[in-house]
Amino acid sequence: MNTKTAKAIYWTGVILTSLWFGASGFFELTGNPIVWDITVKLGYPAYFIYVLGVAKLSGITVLLIPNKLLRLKEWVFAGIFFDIIFAFASKVSVIGLAAAGDAVIAFIMVSVTYAMFRKLYHANYQKVATS
Repeated sequence: MNTKTAKAIYWTGVILTSLWFGASGFFELTGNPIVWDITVKLGYPAYFIYVLGVAKLSGITVLLIPNKLLRLKEWVFAGIFFDIIFAFASKVSVIGLAAAGDAVIAFIMVSVTYAMFRKLYHANYQKVATS
């Protein structure tokens, strides 16, 4: 796969992820009854919903900045994966497997996006010289 294709897949994934998690974060912060009812039904406290909304909107802001904050983007991807995994586990435990389909789709979408991120931005972890 060439760089142009990887960039197209990456940015498509970033935009879709930003729309998905941006809408979710916005609905969490504005008290949308559908989002709040499901989240409360899953057993999460109200203050957590606000924190989650702020984290999601902050994270997508970082993802949308091109070619900058690469290490922070790693953390954003980690946070998104944690959110998806906890959403999946919560929905399966409380509502049932059928309710967790969106988490599976999100996991696949974000996994492909992250794979393209790694293809475009190689991690160059180097040992720091000590004296």
